[in-house]
Amino acid sequence: MLTKPSLTLKRKLKASPAQVFSAWADPKKIVHWFGPSETQGGSVHAEMDVRPGGSYRLSFKTEDGEYHEVGGVYREVVPNSRLVFTWAWHSTPERQSLVTVTVAKDGDGTLLTLSHEQFFDEQARDGHQRGWTGTLEKLDRYLS
Repeated sequence: MLTKPSLTLKRKLKASPAQVFSAWADPKKIVHWFGPSETQGGSVHAEMDVRPGGSYRLSFKTEDGEYHEVGGVYREVVPNSRLVFTWAWHSTPERQSLVTVTVAKDGDGTLLTLSHEQFFDEQARDGHQRGWTGTLEKLDRYLS
């Protein structure tokens, strides 16, 4: 069987694991940083039921005026440590992939590891790699 493309990004953040986890798990916080670098300020909306089996929906507009919406279901929630959730854009609901976010104490900060697996194809992976890179830069700024 062919392995589907995946990506892993690591980022050291100047915040505690609890602060980083909360930034991902609190809808009031995630709206301040989620989305790629070209996301319009103030356009992020979040509906999140952060528990195993709970669902989420995140939407935002990019600077070109385009509307984006992604959603899925939380598979695993380990407070201050790990989130695992399915990921599918509203425009291609059949293309479901899997995101794992882990946070671990690293010196005076936190090492965040984001793994995104089971992409439809290389192009989808490359686009998400750009998007996640910008998103994690915004998270870093939000937590600083």
